[in-house]
Amino acid sequence: MSDEPPVNPSAPTDASGGGAAVLEVMLPAFGDSPLLREAVASVRAQNDPRWALTVIDDGPPDPALSAWFASLDDERIRYLHNPVNLGINRNFQRCVDVAGGALVVIVGADDRLMPGYLAAVVAAAEVFPQAAMVQPGVRVIDERGQQVRPLGDRVKSLLAMRVAGTRLVGGEELTCSLLRANWMYFPSVAFRRTWLQRFGFREGYDVVQDLDLYVRMLVDGASLALVEEVCFEYRRHPASLSSTAAENGGRFREELAFFAEARSMALRNGWRRAARAADVHLASRLHSLARSGAAARAGDLTAARAMAEAALDVRGRSLRRHGNQG
Repeated sequence: MSDEPPVNPSAPTDASGGGAAVLEVMLPAFGDSPLLREAVASVRAQNDPRWALTVIDDGPPDPALSAWFASLDDERIRYLHNPVNLGINRNFQRCVDVAGGALVVIVGADDRLMPGYLAAVVAAAEVFPQAAMVQPGVRVIDERGQQVRPLGDRVKSLLAMRVAGTRLVGGEELTCSLLRANWMYFPSVAFRRTWLQRFGFREGYDVVQDLDLYVRMLVDGASLALVEEVCFEYRRHPASLSSTAAENGGRFREELAFFAEARSMALRNGWRRAARAADVHLASRLHSLARSGAAARAGDLTAARAMAEAALDVRGRSLRRHGNQG
């Protein structure tokens, strides 16, 4: 740990005095920023007070940030600082490990919960007690907090499963849908803690760790409650991890390895349609192709080649061929 003591290091409780929070918001961060403070404010603005917030900072020690959290004087909030930098994947896993709420959401440090978020996801979890995850409606915003509709998010909207009110989905149907195009917004998804801690995040996936988690849960019998109500704001801007990884081609190399493994998981479960969806991974290919052209026009031929290979699935075919020979 850093020299300054963590704020409320014990598990936080909700404001109603009822013990452990119904929903615990885990917020993996990397130092201070105005957007981080916006995210914290959005949690504190919930209409339902039965929440707890745990911020796990993977950046350099920052006594000023620790002091700011202490100044909030809210027993529902704790601020923890990692003694060494863990990286994206392992800091997410630490969020999983220390979570204590019945429902857990791992929010981006630049995203915002709308005031009715907690009430909406808790209501869905109560309607469908068998659901391992809850996906509410999401609004995409830019770095200024204005609603936007980038091409990628318009495509996600077209390919997403439809819902009127609340709907329970799962099995091969949902797995196929997500392998065609990952239309879920991970920072908005509330998980039952027991499921989340059972599966967690695997090392080696920094960009598609969310899709890997969904698929592993689904092949083991998990289901998802879809909620129509829009109650979460997802930040889309050039500095985000997914945008940066897409620009340097890392996202697509990681995706190739994942889809080859997802195909194997689906086949072991007897899900041939899902295996085919993993083979085709249409949205990923189209995204790779579009980014390849953009990188080539910008003169980054190395990234353009990596993305073109991802679009053509060169490495994925090799991985599957090797697997079949084994």
